[in-house]
Amino acid sequence: MNHPEIIKLQKFLQQKFNNRAIDVRPRNKQNDSVEVYLGEEFLGLIYVDDEDGDRSYNFQMAILDVDLDEVK
Repeated sequence: MNHPEIIKLQKFLQQKFNNRAIDVRPRNKQNDSVEVYLGEEFLGLIYVDDEDGDRSYNFQMAILDVDLDEVK
């Protein structure tokens, strides 16, 4: 993904979740995905899908059971 595309994804997520702290960052040596952070906390990855001529994005976020234990 190129820089303008990353900025568009970041703005989309910031608006969708009403949170300006969301940061979308390129990955080292990977151009088919980016990392998503909330502040300095890693949230997940966004993968680009170019199949069939339609470009789409898949956001993948893992939630660990130990993270659920922290929820009050």
